[in-house]
Amino acid sequence: MKKLLSALVAAVFAVSTASAFAASHVKAAGEKQEEMKKEEAAAPAKEEMKAPAKAKKAKKAKKAKKEEMKKEEGK
Repeated sequence: MKKLLSALVAAVFAVSTASAFAASHVKAAGEKQEEMKKEEAAAPAKEEMKAPAKAKKAKKAKKAKKEEMKKEEGK
């Protein structure tokens, strides 16, 4: 009977330890997912910041092309 009781106590200890480790890993995974969601939410804002810069570059390229065409016409 004593061996049975010690085996049960050991099994309970093993199960509780394993569940504690599993819970900590689940919590860590949940935090990572929250961070990823925050980064994804911030990503469109970054793209919006880049959009005006791209528009400026496009305007500059268009202007340079017009100037080139004027130079060629003048020759």
